[in-house]
This record gives sequence, C-alpha cells and structure tokens, in this order.
Amino acid sequence: MRIVVSAGGTGGHIYPALAIINKLKERNKDIEILYIGTTDRMEATMIPKKNIPYVGIEVKGLDRKHLFKNVKSFICTYKAYKKCKKVLKEFNPDVVLGVGGYVTLPVLYAAHKLGIPTMIHEQNSIPGLSNKMVSNFVNKIFISLPGSETYFNERTIFTGNPRSEEIVEVKTGDKTKLGFHKTKKLVIIVMGSLGSATINETMKDIILGFDGKDYEVLYITGEAYYDDFKKLDVPSNVKLFAKREDLISLMKSADLIVSRAGATIISEIVGIGLPSILIPSPYVTNNHQVKNAESLEKRGACILLEEANLNKDNLLKEIDSILKDKEKRLSMHSESLKLGKVDSATRICEEIESVVGE
Repeated sequence: MRIVVSAGGTGGHIYPALAIINKLKERNKDIEILYIGTTDRMEATMIPKKNIPYVGIEVKGLDRKHLFKNVKSFICTYKAYKKCKKVLKEFNPDVVLGVGGYVTLPVLYAAHKLGIPTMIHEQNSIPGLSNKMVSNFVNKIFISLPGSETYFNERTIFTGNPRSEEIVEVKTGDKTKLGFHKTKKLVIIVMGSLGSATINETMKDIILGFDGKDYEVLYITGEAYYDDFKKLDVPSNVKLFAKREDLISLMKSADLIVSRAGATIISEIVGIGLPSILIPSPYVTNNHQVKNAESLEKRGACILLEEANLNKDNLLKEIDSILKDKEKRLSMHSESLKLGKVDSATRICEEIESVVGE
C-alpha cells in the first residue's frame, strides 16, 4: 500500500497525522508513506527527523483581515497544486489523507483531479477552512468530536482523534518523584505548551488560594512566565514547572486537569478519561475552542469556564466541587472516556484499508 499523508502548521494537526502513520506501519509491514507539508512550519523539521519521506511545498494561509493580501496566497497555492500533481504522479499513491492545515488544500485537490481516493480528518468541533473547502469531493471524512458532522455530508464517520489511541500506551507516571504525596488528590493546571499571559496574571492570585487545601497542585506556567512565579510565596502543596515533557504520564496519575480546549489536549483528556475544567482560548479562529469544550460539557465530561469569568473564587469552587464529590468525578471520567474512542487510529486505518482494497 502506498499512501500520502498531509498535515501542517501546528501540533494539533501533525500529532494526529503521526498517530495514523504509526498505526498504518504497525498494521502494514510493506507500506510506503510520503508526507507532504510546508517548507517553513514545524513539520518541515519534525517529520524528516522521524525518517518519514518528506516533500515540502511553499503555501500560505489566507489573511482574513486583509483580503487584498490573498492574491499572493492564491498564486502560491496554485503553484503548490501544480507541484503536488507532479509529486503524486511520480509516487502513485493508493490514497491521500489530509489531517488539517492549509497545506492540505493543494495536495487534496491535486489528488482529486488525478482520480486518487482522498480522505480528511478534522480535530476540532468547527472544521478548518481547508477541510470545509475539500469536504465536497473527498471519499471519507473522519471527525474527532460529536457535532462536527453537521458541517459535513453523509460520508462523515465519528472516529475520534487518533492521538487518543496513542495515549493508552503511555505508562502512568510516579507523582511521588516530584514530591507529591501518594494518597493526596492531584490537580494539574496547564494552558498550552507555551502558557498563557492572561491566565498567568490571574493565576498569581488564584495560586495563593490553594493554601491549606487537602489536595495538591502541579502548575505548568510556560517557559516565558516561570521566573515571574518564582518570586511568589507559593503554598507548600503547589509545585511550579516551566514545562513537563512527561505531561501525559502525569495526567494519568492526576484526578483533575484545568486546561485550554485545543484539539490536542482534549484528545489526551478523553483518551485518559480525566475529569476537566476547560478554559477555552478566546483568541482562536471561529472561537472553536469553546465549541470543543461544549462537546464535552454536553456529555457531563467537563466544566466549561470562560476566561473572562476566571477568578479565584469560581475556579476554587469548581475544583472543590469535583474533588469532594466522588460520584461526580466517576461520572465525568466515564463520559470523557466515551468520547475518547481509544481505538480511533485503528478505525481510521481500517477505513483507509477498505478503500485501498476496493
């Protein structure tokens, strides 16, 4: 089997793509994979390091605020489309899979024009622009969260996020190695890999409110903000870190997480079934993090707290309400797991293999 995978721009697209690639390799020993991404985003260095054959194309996203600047984007996309047709003819794939990002648009359109079966995966509740544009001609559409099907057609399949399946294989971390008590409940607070300037300002006040609580807190500030917090008189039950490479394993040892509502962290939360308080970023396109969080909130899997309403009183109240109510925690865990689809990568691979078989 020969397959082209395209995804780019952010980890929210790239990590699910890698999860699918890893599962495809596991299931098909003779598979040949070609990854098409950008020339200047994170996938351009990340994917070749994993020894995955890579082709970079120059492509630019649309400027929604300054439409006249899009002339250059259209020209760039057309040139990328022409290059993709040449690459696809040479590689001759059985199927082309797009996993999000504007780089997928010329790749999928070129495949469509060449008569190659195409598929897409959408991580967020509200589809990205590229996935919306290609959805009318692709053979299959995979979605991560219930509700996304309303934006697509009858070829839509609820598979979950393939990142969720990878989470299952991560071992539970030993929180005592970080100085936490074995029997005390643990709350993890993290606002994305870089942290959040606005949340961190509020958290400087909130952290002091954890003093005397019968649970412990691991707060990840983001590297740019860590020094600001070192100056604080932090309660003994709170531990600060700039970042944690072992976050997934620590999440498996936690009782609750407070986080943003991006596609990647949500796939990790539901893969574990971890109760959560989600504070969606108001600075993203189409406010899609709110919709992501609402998908969990409707099932009783999370508490949705708007950033504008975040303060010491309401966050501590929500944390206490979950940690003191065992039945509520178990219910949130159960409903979160139902959204996890811990065989999501397998489901997607089966759909790909069925199309190749046909």
